[in-house]
Parts: sequence; C-alpha cells; structure tokens
Amino acid sequence: MHSAPDELITIGQLSMRFLVDGRDTTGHMAMAEMVVQPGAKVPPPHRHVDVDETIHVLEGSLTYRVDDCVRVLSVGDYCFSPRGSVHHFSNPGEVPARALLVFSPANIGPDYFREVAGVLGAGGPPNMDMIKAVMMRHGIELAS
Repeated sequence: MHSAPDELITIGQLSMRFLVDGRDTTGHMAMAEMVVQPGAKVPPPHRHVDVDETIHVLEGSLTYRVDDCVRVLSVGDYCFSPRGSVHHFSNPGEVPARALLVFSPANIGPDYFREVAGVLGAGGPPNMDMIKAVMMRHGIELAS
C-alpha cells in the first residue's frame, strides 16, 4: 500500500517527492527523491536529533559533508549521516543532481518540507526564527 501523495514540494531550486512516508511504514522510515539544481541555495549545515539519513545519487553529483568528512558523490555513490552528525550538501556542478533520501525513523517527512516551503515562500527575506521553529518541531538543529 502506498499512501504518499504524488506531490512535488519545491523549496527554491530544491524539490522533494516522497515515495514512501511514515504512514506506509508505521513510522519506521521515509524515502524521497530530491532534485538539486546547479548552484541551488540549500539548507545550512544541520543535524537531526533522532533521525538517520542515507543519500544515494541517481544523476549528477553532490558535494556532501558529514562532520569533518567531505566527499563528492557521483551516480551510484551513497553516504550515511547518523543521527547527531552535522551534514550539508551542495551541487556545484553544471547539471541537476537527483538522489534518493531515506530517513529513519520517519520523523522528517513531507510535513517538514511543506512547512519550510511555506515560510520561505511567504515573500521578503527568510524569517530565520520561523525556520528554526519549524526545524525544532521536526528534530533538526542548525550547526553552530
């Protein structure tokens, strides 16, 4: 059974489409396809309090940092970000990057990305206090 809607959530030049969400897995994991345009503004370095994240690159490449390790992930490469680790990614390339993301457990899902898109799409400069509040509700902290 598949309960995730076929919804594209766009935040600037980054988009997410959840293929599996927590309703499908009784909260154990969520999986999304992410597309990052070249030079896209992406989330700043952050950590997930209680969620592990795995990324697997399908097209293009991403520069991916987990704590002090920085790697360029190309097609077929993957990287694991254990809960509590500081991680960050970017697409400095010339073509869009497409990747699968798995969140375990499914505490980070479509609701988080919809909320962030709503705050950032409100017009004017980003309200960082509101962004931080959304992040905190979903167990995400900005790295200091």
